[in-house]
Amino acid sequence: MTDVHRLITALLILLFSTCDSAQETPAEFLARFQREARPMHNKVAEANWALQTNITVENEEVFVKARLEYAKFSQMQERQALLYLQNTTINLTPDERRQLTKIADIGTSAQTDVVKLERFAKIKTNMDSIYSKAEVCVEENCLQLEPGLTELFRTSRDCERLSTAWQGWRDQSGRKIKDLYAEYVQLGNEAIQILGYKDMGEYWKSAYDTPTFEKDVAKLFEQILPLYKQLHAYVRRRLKAVYGAHIFPSSGHIPAHILGNMWSQSWNNVGNLIKPFKSKQSVDVTDEMKAQGYTPKSMFETAEAFFYSLGFANMTKTFWKKSMLEKPTDRNVVCHASAWDMEKEDDFRIKMCTRVNHEDLMTVHHEMGHVQYYMEYKDQPTVYQGGANPGFHEAVGDTIALSVQTPEHLKTLDLMHAENIYDEETDINYLMQMALDKLAFLPFGYLIDQWRWSVFRGTTKPESYNEAWWDLRCRLQGISPPVKRGPEDFDPGAKFHVPGDTPYIRYFVSFVIQFQFYKAACDAAGNTRPLHHCDFYNNPTAGHKLRSMLQLGSSKPWPDALEQITGQRQMDAQPLMEYFQPLLQFLEKENGNDYGWTENCPENPPPCSNTAQRWRVRYTTAFLVLFVSLKSTCFLVPRT
Repeated sequence: MTDVHRLITALLILLFSTCDSAQETPAEFLARFQREARPMHNKVAEANWALQTNITVENEEVFVKARLEYAKFSQMQERQALLYLQNTTINLTPDERRQLTKIADIGTSAQTDVVKLERFAKIKTNMDSIYSKAEVCVEENCLQLEPGLTELFRTSRDCERLSTAWQGWRDQSGRKIKDLYAEYVQLGNEAIQILGYKDMGEYWKSAYDTPTFEKDVAKLFEQILPLYKQLHAYVRRRLKAVYGAHIFPSSGHIPAHILGNMWSQSWNNVGNLIKPFKSKQSVDVTDEMKAQGYTPKSMFETAEAFFYSLGFANMTKTFWKKSMLEKPTDRNVVCHASAWDMEKEDDFRIKMCTRVNHEDLMTVHHEMGHVQYYMEYKDQPTVYQGGANPGFHEAVGDTIALSVQTPEHLKTLDLMHAENIYDEETDINYLMQMALDKLAFLPFGYLIDQWRWSVFRGTTKPESYNEAWWDLRCRLQGISPPVKRGPEDFDPGAKFHVPGDTPYIRYFVSFVIQFQFYKAACDAAGNTRPLHHCDFYNNPTAGHKLRSMLQLGSSKPWPDALEQITGQRQMDAQPLMEYFQPLLQFLEKENGNDYGWTENCPENPPPCSNTAQRWRVRYTTAFLVLFVSLKSTCFLVPRT
């Protein structure tokens, strides 16, 4: 807290203590906050929804205005809350102290300079707008990220085309955001320091209320790294057979553009290329979904049915009326999937440019998990209407999706028709497909905020933004850029959550604890199969286990919530390791000693085309043409 802020608070406390007739009790203040905060939250949410589902200058202005109004409201409530927290003559209950502390922690809304506050809000909306409107022209087609570029990376195996699209997206999004992002960091840090935090990174980490949080997640990462390295080695070898060894640097890295995803964050779209046992069925049910006529709405209905079978409520009428489940054709929208609590009666929504495929079916369950969390804690006080920690919110839907993706459940949905889903080779295929989603993501989920924390601390300057980014990606993920990158590039800005001001370590946390949640639900359901074959569909006992934790919201510290469902008070990667143990044994046997990569990025990324090979092909072709021509000429000469 700054000296000015302390002085204002001290004066207010003095005024507060000499005006007994005007005092509210803490309980009265909290009740009033509850009445006033929800309409304010709803106003901001409606303005943000309007902007993200219709990106216009007018909607940007309305949203910035709503944010500024909310910031002023938050500042007033923060000062009032501090009066109670710092007045030693008031005896607060533990619950009152917890609520008041949350009210006082208002983030960047603490900025009292209206000009700077407005500039900060405009920078964020401008970055969102640049990202959402970006287009890349590949050959004769100009594509936005959704669905065009996403589909290109999902289906294309043309190295040159993918490289062009990969670089083009970063030119049209990240590069244009870089200067704005540097200003965003400066203004954000300045605002958050008013509350006494060193920088934005420290503020973001405070959401986990664990002094050793950074060390804890580093320990989790080290726990899963050996398994990731084995997966990386197997995928690298299989992709070399597809693209040729010449595009792979000798450093052992995998070029970032050939993993089926714009950011190489999940690799499930190359599953058909690296499938261990080609003759056995895949667990990617995209083709079957399309053959059966699935639609975006029926995908959401499928997810709703799973939650309902566990004892959760169905989606509300407002959900079906106001959600955006498909990409509109008449306007620009933010396609990144998200769930929304509008903080008004039964108004919960999802915004998603849904495609009919296996990946999006799982994303639908993920987003509906957020909505179910909202609905379960809706009777908590407003300040407790959030996840026990940010990773909890992300883990709920994914816990359900772990059950949905089992061959057992896909057979229940009539989407998978394997005769023997317990066949060892089918089992490895299944675990490989899951690993390409879950394991492949973990280093990416870990490193984004490693980069941002260093930026917020000031140890990474704007001129070295990109160098620091690729240092982490090459060192921790074993991924390297397909083309040379320079200080003018800003590749972190090509990922939605960076310009979108969304902390990312929550996803790493969620990818670990979802396996803890999953194992707990499976145990509650009496599962006796290997963990990766557990389907707790239609089991209210498992559902009750989940719901009892969700109903707490953030009213208790997250270790209490974790203990409620798992019996443990610490995040632990052991259930994840148990889940993938059969795959680890397979990979170790397949890879032998061929795994790992050097820490440093390759200086000169190999090009897609092999020059020597290309000239050999040209000379061979020319020789064949000449040979055929001469032979034809011989046939035309009369014999003597």
